[in-house]
Amino acid sequence: MFVGRQRMAEELRTHGLHLTDYRGADERVPPASVRFETAPARPLRADLVLVTVKSGGTEEVARTLSEVLAPEAVVISFQNGIDNAGVLRRLLPAHTVLAGMVPFNTLNAGQGHFHQGTEGDLEVEDHPALARFESDFARAGLPLKRQADMRAVLWAKLLLNLNNPVNALSGVPLKEELSQRAYRQCLALAQLEGLRILEAAGIRPARLTPVPPRWMPRLLGSPDWLFRRVANGMLAIDPLARSSMWEDLQAGRPTEVEWINGEIVRLAATTGQKAPVNARLAELVHDAEKGGARTWSGEKLLSELAPLAHAPQRSVE
Repeated sequence: MFVGRQRMAEELRTHGLHLTDYRGADERVPPASVRFETAPARPLRADLVLVTVKSGGTEEVARTLSEVLAPEAVVISFQNGIDNAGVLRRLLPAHTVLAGMVPFNTLNAGQGHFHQGTEGDLEVEDHPALARFESDFARAGLPLKRQADMRAVLWAKLLLNLNNPVNALSGVPLKEELSQRAYRQCLALAQLEGLRILEAAGIRPARLTPVPPRWMPRLLGSPDWLFRRVANGMLAIDPLARSSMWEDLQAGRPTEVEWINGEIVRLAATTGQKAPVNARLAELVHDAEKGGARTWSGEKLLSELAPLAHAPQRSVE
């Protein structure tokens, strides 16, 4: 059963579900076969709840679940950001709440059509409660990868998600954006800043790709021909893929930039440092939310960020 917004209920009631992916899969679920509610039943008879809302909606979801969820239910946060599972645990203290991570990109193409544009398997915090659900995920083609140190995984995913604002501000699909060195250099600046701050905070991000996190900025800054050669064997991306942040801007919704670049800015403050590159990307996205520029060229965005990367990074007390 799906529980979500009225707009999605109406969309699926009209069109059903149309699911495709970068490998050529194409499946349809007719409207009559889609069970979608706009509010969970009292009580909600669910053994497993997957929370997939934007980070800004986590508290609302947790408070709703606290009123209807059976005590034995397991809750998994499959959301961007670092501490959504922590928010859920605080408001659902009697339940098993696990952190999860979705590595692949999904595009909402409208009329019930959702397209998986990149590869990857779901990752989740290791826990005995997962045992009874693993076969269900496997049958659905979404096998679970258990992780002992989920926080390191979430920080590694966040470093990759620093591309979300770059993609959103570029106005072009992910593959086209990443094929242009200037855009990649923007991402490299944001990642270098993030890696420096993570090191100061004693956080070591997990390795999610064949290229370790600390090497990624160098790869991103390499010439186009070299990047294509390495990246083609690293991650499958099809031409339709776009970031969810671009999608939010298109739909006029608030973005998750404060739970992505904002996490770097807040962590920097705890170590007495600054994160001007990530702070500026967040500012530009907030400006775009209000109708500002959303079609930055790679060169123009790089000229906005590069001077910030070379400014003094230590906060003045």
